[in-house]
Amino acid sequence: MKVILSIDPIRFPLTGIGRYTYELAKHLKEIAEIEELKFLSTYRFRSLPDPLQVAVPNTLSSNKLRQTVLKNTVTRGLYSLVSPLLKQQVISGYADHVFHGPNFYLPPFAGPSVCTFHDLSIFTWAHCHPPERVKYMRREIAATLKRANMLITDTETTRQEVAAYFNWPLDKIRAVPLACSDDFRPRSLEEIKPVLTKHGLSYQGYSLYVGTIEPRKNLDVLLDAYALLPQTVRQQWPLILIGYQGWRSEHLHVRIEAAVSEGWAHYLGFVEAAELPLLYAGARVFVFPSLYEGFGLPVLEAMASGIPVVCSNASTLPEVTGEAAALCDPQDVEGLTELINRALQDENWRELAVKKGLLQAEKFRWQRCATETAAVYKEVLA
Repeated sequence: MKVILSIDPIRFPLTGIGRYTYELAKHLKEIAEIEELKFLSTYRFRSLPDPLQVAVPNTLSSNKLRQTVLKNTVTRGLYSLVSPLLKQQVISGYADHVFHGPNFYLPPFAGPSVCTFHDLSIFTWAHCHPPERVKYMRREIAATLKRANMLITDTETTRQEVAAYFNWPLDKIRAVPLACSDDFRPRSLEEIKPVLTKHGLSYQGYSLYVGTIEPRKNLDVLLDAYALLPQTVRQQWPLILIGYQGWRSEHLHVRIEAAVSEGWAHYLGFVEAAELPLLYAGARVFVFPSLYEGFGLPVLEAMASGIPVVCSNASTLPEVTGEAAALCDPQDVEGLTELINRALQDENWRELAVKKGLLQAEKFRWQRCATETAAVYKEVLA
C-alpha cells in the first residue's frame, strides 16, 4: 500500500486530534504492508514533527495565522476556496495512494480517500463553538462526505451517530479506538516529586481535570459539585484544572478565580506535554463531567496512570471507561459531589477502581489503532 496522511493537526495547541495524528503516523511507519508513507503538511510533504516541540507556544506559528484568517468572513471564504485547491495540486499524480484526512477534512483527490470523524459536536452542540467555526466546518464536512470512500470514527457510539445523522451507510464507517501514550502510567513519588513541587502540589493531594476550558466540558457543573463538598475535603484535596483557554470561557475563568481565592482550586493553564503524565500520576482522582465527547482521551490517560476516574455517562465515555469509572448524569450536581467524595475517601472503592482502570486502559493501544486503520486502507483499495 501507498498512503498519504495529512498531519495538519500536529500543531499548537496539541489537542487530542493532534496527538492521534502523531501517534497514528508514528505507528503506521511500522506496518510492513505500507510500502510508502507520505506526510502532507499544509501544502507540502514533510517529515513527522516532534510533538514535544509542537506543544510549545509560538506566537509566530502558522496555526495562529490560520486562526486569524478564519475569524474574518472574507479571508475565511477565500481560504476555504483556495486551500483545498492548493492541497489538490500537491497530491496530484499520487492517485495510486490512499489519502487519509485525520481531522474531518478531505481535499479533492483522484485516488481513494479516508477521513476520520471524531465527533459531531459542530452539528449537535453548535452553541458550544464559535459561529464562524460552525459555518466553516459544516461546509467543509459536506464536501468531505462527497469525497470520502470510507469514514473512521473513534468509537462505536460515534460510528452509529455519524451513520444516523448523515444517513451514511454503516458498512462504510469503521470504528477504530484511540489510545494514549505509554508516558501515562503509574509512577512513584520520587519520579514526580520535582514537577509537583514546581506547581506547589503534593502527591495524591489534589483532584484533577484536564481539558479545554469551554462550555461543552461542563465545568460549571464541576465547580458547583466541588463547592458542595465539605470545606475540609476541598482544602485537603483542591481541584486542579489544566487546559488551554477555549471559546466562551470568560465566565468560567471568573468562577475558577473565585474558587482559587477561596483556597480550593488552582488553574495551571497550559502545561508542557512532558509534565502532563506526571501530574496525572500524582492526582488523587480524575474528574471529567463532559457533556459530549467523540472519545474522551483524558479519561483513558487517567486510567492508564492508575488514577480513579469520576466522569459523566454522556456520549462515548461509558464505552471508553467500561466498568472502571464512577458515572453519573452530566447535569446531576449532587450526584457528582457524592461520587467525587467517595473517590477521594473510600479506600476500598479506590483500590478496585485503579485495578479496573488499568485493565481497561490495556485494551487501547496505538499499534492496534494503526493496524485497524491500515485495514481500512486495504478495504478502500479493494
